[in-house]
Amino acid sequence: MINNTVPQVTFKTRVRNEALKTENPFEWKDVQTDEIFKGKKVVVFSLPGAFTPTCSTSHLPRYEALFEEFKAQGVDQIICISVNDAFVMYQWGKGQKAENVFLLPDGNGEFTRKMGLLVDKSNLGFGMRSWRYAMVVNDSKVEKMFIEEGFEDNHPEDPFEVSDADTVLNYLKG
Repeated sequence: MINNTVPQVTFKTRVRNEALKTENPFEWKDVQTDEIFKGKKVVVFSLPGAFTPTCSTSHLPRYEALFEEFKAQGVDQIICISVNDAFVMYQWGKGQKAENVFLLPDGNGEFTRKMGLLVDKSNLGFGMRSWRYAMVVNDSKVEKMFIEEGFEDNHPEDPFEVSDADTVLNYLKG
């Protein structure tokens, strides 16, 4: 995966459009992979699901808290990807008060599948989800991966040891 280009997909997102002047001023927006990664240094972390315990108490909040330190290391954007739909990701971000981390829905799991990190979490009633990982992407090329142990055998647990914000930030600091 290192030095490979991130997969080309279209993400189905919802964005606020104040010009709509309606009770629900959101509209669908297709976001292409190149819009997110081309010409930028991006930290991506992916997790099994919005609203889940580790994701809500540790994974997302720590990236949010360290945002300025990531910026100081030349990171243009931090993105959280999850195999959830745009409505779920929006509500989760709202509940988490996420202001700095961009929550990107991979509703059909297309990006995650093309990354080779889609796993079956039916044992938890989740269906197909992303394995927990993080990566540093430079101008659409994967520079470094942080994949949690157990992926190869679809470990039934949800390890959280190497995709955390502190590990990725320490890598960037060299």
